[in-house]
Order: sequence, then structure tokens, then C-alpha cells
Amino acid sequence: MKKRLLYLILPIIALILEILPYGAVLIFARPSEDGSIGYFRETYSYFDLLPFGYANFGPFITAILTCIVLFLLVIYCLIGKRQLITVTKNIVCIATLSSCLPILMGVKFLSLVGILISLSLAIETWFLIKCGNNEEI
Repeated sequence: MKKRLLYLILPIIALILEILPYGAVLIFARPSEDGSIGYFRETYSYFDLLPFGYANFGPFITAILTCIVLFLLVIYCLIGKRQLITVTKNIVCIATLSSCLPILMGVKFLSLVGILISLSLAIETWFLIKCGNNEEI
């Protein structure tokens, strides 16, 4: 039971980073006084719907999938059914891919917090694939 709790560390870190208002990036244009267009960057929480409304779908999907992964891992820690690890592996893989979706819009849509979220989900994916095949961690 205690060793199963190690599965929860990285999703909790990812969830804490997703709650912070520095992960999802939007870039807006505003006309200047001289007539040129100035761009400014704003960051939002992964749970904020504003980036989702501006077609930055990755962060909100990642946040929802991270909550599902955390819920499934808590159930696994309590019950210990191996089938939950298989389902969780698939969901965390999809969450990792969706956390990388802002790269498709350009590098300027990345933030350090977003990279840390993607990294923690990728390490959790590797951890579940590598250690999840063993009988017990």
C-alpha cells in the first residue's frame, strides 16, 4: 500500500502546477497609438476556460485528464486492481499528448510551467509503463 502511493506524487505535482495561473498562454494583439500592432502575452490556469475559448484546447483537456488519472490512482492505491493501471496508462498517455498541443500553435505559446507539466506527465507515463508491468512497486 505504501509503495503504491509513489504513483501519486507526479500527478499531484502536475495538478498543483495546473492550478497555478502561469501554464496556459494566450497572445493578444492591440493597436498602438502610432497605428502599429503590439502583441502581449497573458498566462492562465489550465482550468480556465478562456484559453479553451480561444482554441487553445490542450491545457483544459490536460487538466481534466490529470484529475481522472489522479482519481484512478487513488482507487488503485486503495483497492490494488491491476486493471486500473492499464486504464491509467492509456489516459496519462493521452494527457501527455494533449499537454503538448500548444506546441502546434508555436513556441511562443509555451511557458515554463507548461513544460514542467508536460515533463511530469511524461515521467509518470514512463513510470507506469516501466513499473506497472512488475507485480508490485
